[in-house]
Amino acid sequence: MHIADGLLPPNICIAGYGITGGMTWYSLRQINKQKNPREHMIKASLLAAAFFVISSIHIPLPPSSIHLVLNGLMGVLLGYYAFCAILIGLFLQAVMWNHGGLSTLGVNGALLGIPALLAYYIFQISYRLRQPIWKQVWAFLAGAGGFGITAIAFTLLVITTISADIDAQMEQKAIYASMVGYSIQMGIEGIFTTMLVSFLQRVKPELLP
Repeated sequence: MHIADGLLPPNICIAGYGITGGMTWYSLRQINKQKNPREHMIKASLLAAAFFVISSIHIPLPPSSIHLVLNGLMGVLLGYYAFCAILIGLFLQAVMWNHGGLSTLGVNGALLGIPALLAYYIFQISYRLRQPIWKQVWAFLAGAGGFGITAIAFTLLVITTISADIDAQMEQKAIYASMVGYSIQMGIEGIFTTMLVSFLQRVKPELLP
């Protein structure tokens, strides 16, 4: 899900930085409109650290493995803070673990951050419905949808920008095969988000934006 350096042409990398820069500005602008912009900074820092670490925990899924992304969950819990938290986590992953890359940081930020904000908007629908069960349903849709949108965008981007030096047919087959794993991971991300939201509803509902 992280695009490494050298896989994308320079114009795509530049466009990615432009999109991510604009979304960072938009997110910070929305945060500054809040009564206390610093209120959720500690929560955002903790979830940014969790996002940074989670990519090192791999779940076996023969013939390969997957790791949780949790960008949908971060959108649900952080709202507009999610984009900035994800961007910081991606930067640390690229610098410390060489997971992703600096030239593709803008693209990766957009791929993971924009769906996180969409997940936040999806979850907000649950507040219009009185029944508690609907909050869990929308939590699942937000968690699974945040990851699913990222997976689709990632697949389309990689397929359409494959370098001529790479065996495109083999690369496309590998990507299509990975979509099966992404489908399973969508369910996992949705279930995990639902479980955490249900827990917070019972013990500390004020943590939900």
